[in-house]
Amino acid sequence: MARMHSRKKGKSGSKKPAVKVVPEWVEMSAQDAEALVVKMHKEGMQAALIGQRLRDQYGVPSVESLTGKSIREILGAQGLAPAYPDDLLNLIKKAVNMRKHLKTHKGDCSNTTKLIHVESKIKRLAKYYRNSGVLPKSWKYEPEQAALLVR
Repeated sequence: MARMHSRKKGKSGSKKPAVKVVPEWVEMSAQDAEALVVKMHKEGMQAALIGQRLRDQYGVPSVESLTGKSIREILGAQGLAPAYPDDLLNLIKKAVNMRKHLKTHKGDCSNTTKLIHVESKIKRLAKYYRNSGVLPKSWKYEPEQAALLVR
C-alpha cells in the first residue's frame, strides 16, 4: 500500500500466506478454530488480536484458509459481530483523544495537522465500508457523535 503523505510505496509489513491451502502441520480442526474465535471474542479481544493469537500460540497461519470464513464472518454467524469494524473504531478513538488534547493545548500545531490526517483516514475508510455494505449508506463521520460512540 502506498504511504499517505509521501508518494512512496513501503515494502515492510506482514504478508499473507501465498497459498490458500491449509498446511499439513496444522493440527486444529475448523470447528475448534471457530470455537476459539468465539471464546476469545467473548473475552474482549478484537478480530486482529484473535488472528494474531491463533497464529502465534496455536499455529494457525490463516483462519480464513482453515475455516473458509473470516473472523468477522464467524462472529457474524454467532450474532457477535461488532457494529463497527475494529480498524475504524481505533481511528475514531485516536481522533477523539487528539481532539480532547487540543481542547487543553490549543497551540499544538503538529497535533492539529495529525488530527486532519487521522480524520482523512477515517473518511476514506468509512467510504470503503459504505461501498462494501459494512456500514449503512447514510453513515457519516461527525466528531461530536464519534465522542459518544467511543464511550
